[in-house]
Order: sequence, then structure tokens, then C-alpha cells
Amino acid sequence: MVEQQIASRGVVDTGVLRAMREVPRECFVPEAMLEFAYEDSPLPIEEGQTISQPYIVAVMAEALGLSAEDRVLEIGAGSGYAAAVLSRMVREVYAIERHPLLAELARQRVKDLDYGNVEVLCGDGTLGWAEHAPFDAIVVAAGGPEIPKSLLEQLEIGGRLVIPVGDDARFQELVRIERAGEHEYSRRSLGRVRFVPLIGSEGWSLDGMPVAPRRARTPLQVVPEKRRRLSNLIARNCEPFESIESANLEALMRRIGDARVVLIGEASHGTSEFYRMRARITRELIAELGFNVVAIEGDYPDTSVIDRAIRGRKRTELRTPPFSRFPTWMWHNEEMEAFVRWARTHNVKVPAPERQVSLHGLDLYSLYNSIGAVLDFLDEVDPEAAASARVRYGCFSPWETDPATYGRAAVSGRLRDCEEDVVKTLSDLLEKRVKYALVDGDEIFDVERNATVIREAERYYRVMYYGNHESWNLRDRHMFETLKAVLEHRGPQSRAVVWAHNSHVGNAAATEMGMRGEFNIGQLAREEWGPDSYRIGFGTHCGKVAAASNWDEPVTLMTVRPSHEDSYERLCHETEIPAFLLPLRSAAETGLREELLSPHLERAIGVIYRPETEMLSHYFQAALPAQFDEFIWFDTSAAVTPIQSEKGSGVPDTYPFGL
Repeated sequence: MVEQQIASRGVVDTGVLRAMREVPRECFVPEAMLEFAYEDSPLPIEEGQTISQPYIVAVMAEALGLSAEDRVLEIGAGSGYAAAVLSRMVREVYAIERHPLLAELARQRVKDLDYGNVEVLCGDGTLGWAEHAPFDAIVVAAGGPEIPKSLLEQLEIGGRLVIPVGDDARFQELVRIERAGEHEYSRRSLGRVRFVPLIGSEGWSLDGMPVAPRRARTPLQVVPEKRRRLSNLIARNCEPFESIESANLEALMRRIGDARVVLIGEASHGTSEFYRMRARITRELIAELGFNVVAIEGDYPDTSVIDRAIRGRKRTELRTPPFSRFPTWMWHNEEMEAFVRWARTHNVKVPAPERQVSLHGLDLYSLYNSIGAVLDFLDEVDPEAAASARVRYGCFSPWETDPATYGRAAVSGRLRDCEEDVVKTLSDLLEKRVKYALVDGDEIFDVERNATVIREAERYYRVMYYGNHESWNLRDRHMFETLKAVLEHRGPQSRAVVWAHNSHVGNAAATEMGMRGEFNIGQLAREEWGPDSYRIGFGTHCGKVAAASNWDEPVTLMTVRPSHEDSYERLCHETEIPAFLLPLRSAAETGLREELLSPHLERAIGVIYRPETEMLSHYFQAALPAQFDEFIWFDTSAAVTPIQSEKGSGVPDTYPFGL
């Protein structure tokens, strides 16, 4: 084993080779696996876990750069084999295993071999073993979403940490961390690996998602010294730019790489810089990387009108003008109009339909317009089906334009709900897809999505009276499923950009949302596409914003208060850099991600802004590097410019803050 599987593959550390020769691997595998003990592969052990491949054990041990007087911490002891190997090379080994049975077996095995310098603890390895810290070396035999901060803190200055890390619980990058100072770390990649997930309070949860950050003790406070240190760290790692149009995005494009989906947020629904920078990035993604889908936090039929215009499709009329439902300025603004004009010009120059960019709405509020779109389609292609659908959708009358009233009446029992009717209409459409095959594929897709919106909107307006948790999850699940449907419709080579609020595109599991049981598009995209999804958030310190004080009130130009001193925004402000991009997934300094992972406040302004209650209304706690892969900063920002038009009716769909 040592000669053929380890030494011949490049492991040269004589201490590692000697220890691997000395420790009998057959003592650390179940009896049924004895004949395979020296195979070049991982093997199953008790509790559904595995003993690592011998070569990987040797590679990780060599990477630690061990000496005879070192004290070593191992996380994920498993069968105890790696701890036994390490014990032949160093003074003391402390091993942690979360499974009680495995911990006891490992403890007994090293005792039977008379390896007296090994201690085994059953516990949460992500928290380390503070009682015996600091350690000269730490090795982690399970893959974590991040490097646990507790382990970094328990590493001696000059110490080495080897750990598999990756956004996907199934695949990781093996990295070597060396602590150069109190807050300084270097990082080196050792290649791609595949380990079992690192389960614990600073790792993955049992369901395969990163554990949401615990809310800090109230009040959360960041002492000035730490704030200065973190601001300096951000300043060293950020990429400043002078203006949106002159910003060099080449490095960002490389970081995005082959991602299938890029989700770009906004810290408010009324800040010009967020809209313009998002559009600038999207133009680059379309022109340079071949992205061909833009999906927005907007109503499906309203956005479809714009899609028809930019792709030269047949024009249709809605029951109410597009984007006339409150908040009208969210998409009916000059910044959005500029991007739409660019997209139309781009598509004219790109004759191949599959390469043209399409625009799609992900939201589910458009009950009235979606009903109209379905009926108009059926009137044209299948009058008999149209008559049947008209009767079924009549269940909503007279609440089509006031669906919240419908939801309240249905929940109270004063009205029969319309669920059966809308589900039957959608199923009829799907069954007749073949019959409508001669109709343009985009037209069929649009009508199916509108029928799906009606079904989901009917559910939403009933669920919203049961609580925010259920309605939020229903809405974001719908938006995510719509995104997947659009990608499938546009073909296997399609790539999408999502435009929505930070609260939708960031990973909800890294915020207070996750602790409330809420998820969002960003979290679902992370589960679906792993590293092939890329999340970008925005932030600002102060300036102006277009917003309203209450639902259905006119938009006003409001002053954004300076950011809270305990927030991520204040850290960015104190860099004294007016605008920058901050890579978080692939930060230049290892310490950046780890230092920023501790919870801070983060601000979210929707279509409603109430500065007088800002701390209560608009701040929440988050772990920024786990929430976003990139963060874009504008120290001072301006409001979007609404396009004046007739104001449509609306209800407080995302009451009270319109996110």
C-alpha cells in the first residue's frame, strides 16, 4: 500500500510514510471489510460513514508539515485510523467525532494498540476543543461550507490547518491554511476532493444546508477596534471603480465563469446605482458570456409585454397597463427603460432566436392580467376551451382586481375557494399542448405560465392570512420554479440573470430568514446548481431613495439615513472608498471570509421606507460571505427616476415593507 499507492504518487515525507507503514489499517475497518483494508479507496464503516482512502490520509498528513513536538487536533475521527497515523508522528493527538458509537470504537482501537498519546472526544468538531488549544496543526476529515471560525481561532500562530471546503456538500476543494499572525492567514489549494459533510454548528446541518448563523446577543455590537480592522481588510480585498460605465468587470466575469445562473440583488427597490450597475453587469454577461435570459421580480404578463417588444414577438394587450400596479416605479423607471432599449438593439443585431435575450417576470401577483392572457389565447385557438375557462375563472368575480379580499373571504369560509377551478383549467391546458402544437412555442409557454400564476396566486392570497412565513416561501418557490421553467424552455445552453431584492437572491440560510424557516430563490438556486449559481448583493451608506411611507401611497424622494455602526454597511463606509466590488467566494485573503462570517446587521429597504423606525423596520442579522458570493458598494446613492403614468390599483402584497 505505502509503496504503490502513496510513495509512488508523490508523498515524500518520511515521517508520513513510516507512520503509514506502522499502523495496521485492518484494525480500523469493520470485519466484513477486512479483505479490502489496503485497497486504494475509501471504505464504509459504522454509522453510515467512511474511512478515507489511504492516499488522502497521507496527503493531508504531509500537508500539515508535522514535527515530533506538535500537538494536533483532528476533526472527524471516524474509525480512528487517521488519528492513529498522526500519533506516530507527533507528541499529542486530540480527535473529535460526533457519532457516539464511532467515538467509542476509535477510543478502544487506539487503546488496544497502546497508542497512549491519543484522546477522543464525542462532540461538535466544528467548535474545536478549546480546553486543549492552541494546536500546532488541525486536520478536518469532512467537508464544510466554510472554514469554521472556532478552528481558526484555536490554531497556533505558525500553525497549519488542512480542510475540505466547498459550497456543495458533495464536492470540495482541499485547502491548507497557515496562520501568519493574530488576524493573518494564507491559503493554498491542494486540489479537488470528495468527503462526507462536516456536520455541526459551524458546518452543515443534517439536511445538507449550511447552519444559519445564530442571532448575536442583543444588542449586537461591533467594537471600534474590530470595525477598523474589518474595514481595512475589506479595503485590501476590494476592487474600486470610479463610475458604473468605466468599471472594469473582467475579473468579475472570470469569477462568474461557467455559472448557469447569476442572481443580482438590490438593497432597495428605488436606488439608481443598483439598477444601473446591475444592468451594466447583465450587458457584459449577455455580450461576453452568452447569457440569454433575464428574469426579474416582476409580474409575468406585464414583463411578457416587454419581452414581446425586445424580441419582436406579436403584441398583446393586458387588462391593465404593464407595471401599473403599486409600486409603479419599481420597474417603470428610466433606468429600466434604458436597459430595455439596449436589449432591443442587441436582439436586432443577433438574428439567431436562441441567442437573443428574453425578459421574464417571476412573480405571482398578476391574477387579473394573467386570467386575461389565458382567456385571450384560448379565444383565438380554442373557443370551446375558452368558454369553459371563462366559467371556471368566474369563481374569482368580482375579486379579480382585489385578490386580497378574495383570500380573506375564502379563509373565513364566507366564500368557496377557487382552487379546484384554476387547477382544472391548468391541467386542461397541459393536456391539450399537443393540440396547440402548431401555435408558436413562446405563445404556448406564456399561456401555461400565466395559468400557473393563477393557480399559485389563488393559493398565495389564501395563505397570506395564515402568516408571513408560509406566504413568503410559497412566493419564492413559485419564482424559483418559474426560473427553472424559463431555462428549460430556452434550451440546454440557456443561462439566466435574475434581478430581485437582496432578500430574494442572497442565501436565506445565512440570515435571520433561515432561523424563521424561510427560504428564497438564492438558497434554492444554491441547492439546485451549487457553485454554478453566483449571488451578487448591493449596499449603500446614505443618499436618496425612491420609496413610499405606506402601501399604495405616492412615491417620494426620501433621505437614506447613514448606516448603523454595527452593520456591514458601516464597515464598507469606513474604508473611505466610494465604490467597489468585493469578491467573497474567492477572496484574495483567507481571513476576509472568516472574519466577516460573524453576524453583523444588514439593511434592507423595499418599496416602503420608514427611517424613523429604521432599526426595527429595515435591519436584520446576516453572515455576508455565506449570503453572497460578491458584494457591490456605493457609499452615496441616488434615487431611480420614475416614469410618470397612470397609477394602477394594488394591495399590500408584501406588507409591511414591500421586499
